[in-house]
Amino acid sequence: MKLYIIAGEASGDLHAANLIKALRQREPGLEIRAWGGDLMEAAGATLVKHYRDLAFMGFAEVLMHLPTILRNLEFCKQDILAFKPDAVLFVDYPGFNLRMAEFVKKQGIPTSYYISPQLWAWKAGRVKQIRAYIDQMLCILPFETGWYAKHGVEAHYVGHPLLDALAAYPFDPAFRNHFGLDDRPVLALLPGSRRQEIAVKLPIMLEAVRNKLPAFQVVIAAAPSQDMAVYQKIVGDYPAQIIAGHTYDLLRCASAAIVTSGTATLETALIGTPEMVVYKGNPISYFIGKRLIKVKYISLVNLILDYPLLTELIQHDCNPPKIAATLEHLLQESETKKLQAAYVELRTLLGGAGASEKAAAYLQTFMKRGLPDSK
Repeated sequence: MKLYIIAGEASGDLHAANLIKALRQREPGLEIRAWGGDLMEAAGATLVKHYRDLAFMGFAEVLMHLPTILRNLEFCKQDILAFKPDAVLFVDYPGFNLRMAEFVKKQGIPTSYYISPQLWAWKAGRVKQIRAYIDQMLCILPFETGWYAKHGVEAHYVGHPLLDALAAYPFDPAFRNHFGLDDRPVLALLPGSRRQEIAVKLPIMLEAVRNKLPAFQVVIAAAPSQDMAVYQKIVGDYPAQIIAGHTYDLLRCASAAIVTSGTATLETALIGTPEMVVYKGNPISYFIGKRLIKVKYISLVNLILDYPLLTELIQHDCNPPKIAATLEHLLQESETKKLQAAYVELRTLLGGAGASEKAAAYLQTFMKRGLPDSK
């Protein structure tokens, strides 16, 4: 059998890689061609395009890179036709993937979607595209299947793959020694994985924690997809360490973390690190997005719990004084205990490990039965 996978971001690369491993246990001869990253390639996929060349965020940024996006769409169509897969699996990345899903469906190729677009937050009208072009939805948040049921879409809840990723991660007990960290408490800064968000948020984060030096040591979690020079240019002579590829180890030893909105907020909570959430985007993109997004919170943690556990500092509130004040509160023992208790509730809501295996089972059955006769 042959499977084509499209994942356009770092988180998609991680979860698709674990799914590929589970699929290969079931179907050792499965041939996989993919858009994704290093983890998917290491898991056995033939990589066509790397996500570092695909990640454009925000309305203004998408418009600026529209010619590149259109070229990528056309290339992807031709590559799928040449590969002739038995199914195509779309992993998150809805702006690109839903366009491709329409094309793939018209070719008579079965379509599956893993990690649903957050249609319950904004662009709910896209559910019509899901209904028309996707044969199987594999959801990772417990409330998504009910939302899809209300819109006439059959969806399966498989659990959140982050629990699998964390269960399988080989935490390094000597992490501090390996990177020369001393006994001072650690403040972790997670400015995101895209160059444009790093350029905006990292300087703000560094200024916000300056008054914690030298009692704390500041460590920046660098995205493996970015060149270290991106961070070094911003940091300059600021006494912060930059560590790439060990974010989970860093979070495990950190007293607190300042985290850019995204999957990292959930990762941080599941590891158990006290955190705050920040977001600051292109003013035009923020202006448009604020009027379209229909959820109360921007962090997955607050959305899943359905109450504001984590402080969210968005746009104009994402500034050094407010971050510094929130950090002071975050480092209090009473706040740490409150967060730890809520994190237990969060893990319970998400269920246990096994999402990758459940998703692989659904996908294997789906590929073997072929395209359904009707939707």
